[in-house]
Amino acid sequence: MMDWSDRHCRMFHRHISKHTWLYTEMVTTGALVYGDVERHLRFNEEEHPVALQLGGSDPADLATSARLGEKWGYDEINLNCGCPSERVQKGAFGACLMAEPQLVADCVKAMRDAVSIDVTVKHRIGIDDEQSYDFVRDFVGKVAEAGCTTFIVHARNAILKGLSPKENREIPPLKYEYAYQLKRDFPDFEIIINGGIKTEAEIDEHLKHLDGVMLGREAYHNPYVMASFDQRYYGDSSAPKTREQVLEAMIPYIQAQLAQYGPLGLKLNSITRHMLGIMTGLPGARAFRQTLSDSKKLALGDAQLLLEAAARLRITA
Repeated sequence: MMDWSDRHCRMFHRHISKHTWLYTEMVTTGALVYGDVERHLRFNEEEHPVALQLGGSDPADLATSARLGEKWGYDEINLNCGCPSERVQKGAFGACLMAEPQLVADCVKAMRDAVSIDVTVKHRIGIDDEQSYDFVRDFVGKVAEAGCTTFIVHARNAILKGLSPKENREIPPLKYEYAYQLKRDFPDFEIIINGGIKTEAEIDEHLKHLDGVMLGREAYHNPYVMASFDQRYYGDSSAPKTREQVLEAMIPYIQAQLAQYGPLGLKLNSITRHMLGIMTGLPGARAFRQTLSDSKKLALGDAQLLLEAAARLRITA
């Protein structure tokens, strides 16, 4: 979710669901050890609970980055062992780390020693032609020796050469049964599934076998799918916000962000680009997206554009 689930996206999602855990885009250790820490780690207090996902393979750098994450107030540190992009591979992290479970264990131990918050791992079920369930079972077992008890399983192999990141989300077959078997083999661990999940019915089916479900692209492209999550999964009795109420709630946030960071180059589109999918499935959704993508209107920097776009639909819920 690099360049997608930034703090503006997460704030938008928080207005749809108050309780769902949110995850940052992957932040590399180099960006924190040598770069602008505030730019990468600042977030809105309303985002809690929120996890910082790290990309890296050096235990010392990961420990430093995890410590920074805790200092900035994140609720969880997550190590990415699932991203298959060649850019990430060149940095010797992401999915290629699954070939080195002892190194991942060393990284997890270093982070756990550095912070008091949870350290979790997100990973695939295999890499390249390694199709055996034994591979992911042994990976989880080795990493667990370092004290990790929460594993987020993208239930596809990662093909490190020959497929783009997009193709890696579509071509390798989903094997949900591998995640189910992990839960049976490691019943005391929290096993969360990810990959190709789009509907509440699918979520409900997975929750019969596992401890949690993570949504990625679906939550971004069709964010209002989360509207009923608080009531359905967290026991919240309050009514979900309508789409229009979500847009209205974002206006003060956008105005404040533009006032504070606009002089530094923040544009209205930096926030509204994450909101294009909120009308997915409704008649007029295309007109909404067109209005919210109008470069001339966006250049005016007026957050009321959200309501102008919504006015092109007849919103009843």
